[in-house]
Amino acid sequence: MRTEIEPQGRRSFVSVLAGGAAHVALRGRLFATGNGPLTIRSVEPVVVRTPRGEKPPEWYLEMPPVGHETGGTGLWNRLDHASPSRFRGVTQATLVKIVTEGGLIGWGECHAPAAPRVHAMVINDLLAPILEGQDARQVEPLWERLYSSQRMRGYATGFYTEAIAGIDLALWDLLGKYLDQPLYRILGGKYRDSVPTYSGIGGSTPETLAESARQRLEEGFTAVKMGLSKGPGTASLERVEAVSEAVEGTGQVLVDSLGAYKLHEARAVGARLDALPNVGWWEDALLPEDVRGYQELRASLKTPVCVGETLSNRYQFRDLFAARGADIINPDLCRAGGISECRRIGILADLHGVLFSPHISTGTALYWAASVHLGAHLPNTVIMEGGTLLERPFGNQLLREPLEARPGHAVVPKGPGIGAEFDEGALARYTVH
Repeated sequence: MRTEIEPQGRRSFVSVLAGGAAHVALRGRLFATGNGPLTIRSVEPVVVRTPRGEKPPEWYLEMPPVGHETGGTGLWNRLDHASPSRFRGVTQATLVKIVTEGGLIGWGECHAPAAPRVHAMVINDLLAPILEGQDARQVEPLWERLYSSQRMRGYATGFYTEAIAGIDLALWDLLGKYLDQPLYRILGGKYRDSVPTYSGIGGSTPETLAESARQRLEEGFTAVKMGLSKGPGTASLERVEAVSEAVEGTGQVLVDSLGAYKLHEARAVGARLDALPNVGWWEDALLPEDVRGYQELRASLKTPVCVGETLSNRYQFRDLFAARGADIINPDLCRAGGISECRRIGILADLHGVLFSPHISTGTALYWAASVHLGAHLPNTVIMEGGTLLERPFGNQLLREPLEARPGHAVVPKGPGIGAEFDEGALARYTVH
């Protein structure tokens, strides 16, 4: 059915179109923002490191020697299979810059703390040729196209999905800027204006850990995270008990073991954690492949079990949920396929009664901002990592306009897209060629 414009209305409409600045503004709204083509011209990875340094890439990577043992007593002294690679005190990332034919720029990020040039090569040699010339508005169809490029060759995790994640974030950033809307709105809205955050604590003794926890609570945090069996001298449960006592009545302690335990060991340690009144979760108690172990561990404990930072796609999480192996998941947006995949993972979690907590151990302010958007959008989000990330070198100082946070809370960005616009001059000081 055709609707006719009344004569007076028609005259008014014509006068607006003829009216100089108003005409330009209207054309900008109708054709530059949200309706014209959005063809991808280029996809560029940008490797950053702080402190930048001049050492070769392999110098930054370190691991315990082959045959390294856990160093415990009796049966606890076994081969250590859980200690990950470390990076000699540097933070690294691979950013993704997508530029359209019209000059619009979208930024994304890959989780790349160990070997960021690998992600750059995957993007340059495999993913960018698939994207160039495509319509950037096709965010999820392009995600499936990228994932399918190597799916039948056995690729589903690691550098591959981390590289896809960086591209996915950049596409969502582009779409938000194209529509002149923040990311949470084009996802469908937000449940909250800020997302609770927790902060890590440190200390070499139970006393110094307890003091670090008290200080964070005084600043405004209500939850702190600490390691248990994540390195030499950290296996003592007295450390956790000291922190629990220090924050009892005012906060919770989250415990992270980074895959240190076998199932029988975890049951014994978990019984001690069950006796504490305020352990919010026990994270990565077992190795990530042990889905059946997580099922049995969760069934035997009162302490909530948190799993997910090491997982990379919805199919891995589907299997975890089918086994009822987690109370809380903490997927990493820049590892597990970006906004598109983590949104699907979050919805799957909600269907299974599982809570959601974005993981952000390392990375830039863009990583943080994208996680805030998704956390605010999902109904089962409870808290997120990165409580002090904006204060670090890859935080607000990389941006044209600072993001807003306060101790214990990440405020949802209001700008178009992800809302974290890099100052490319500041970025250049950390770029590795």
